[in-house]
Amino acid sequence: MGEISIKITISDRIYPLKVNMEEEEIVRRAAKMINERIKDYQDNYAVRDKQDLLSMAVLHYATAVLRTENKVQNQDTAVADKVEELDVLLNGFFSK
Repeated sequence: MGEISIKITISDRIYPLKVNMEEEEIVRRAAKMINERIKDYQDNYAVRDKQDLLSMAVLHYATAVLRTENKVQNQDTAVADKVEELDVLLNGFFSK
């Protein structure tokens, strides 16, 4: 599928983007999440500067991405350990 032009609004600023058609919904949802996070920070903290609100939202999502990456890496390591254990057991069984 081809690229399409869309306009995304983040923190009252419009950003024209070109995205693949299959990514449009994801980009729009991401912008909506960012705007909701900014509004949440604006409502719950005494921060009014748009740059500070954007920075706090970026930090929130970057932290979430890093947490997820660590979790996936730990799961991959655990799976590799289990596969190695199984390999040792199978080698022991078949070598008898």
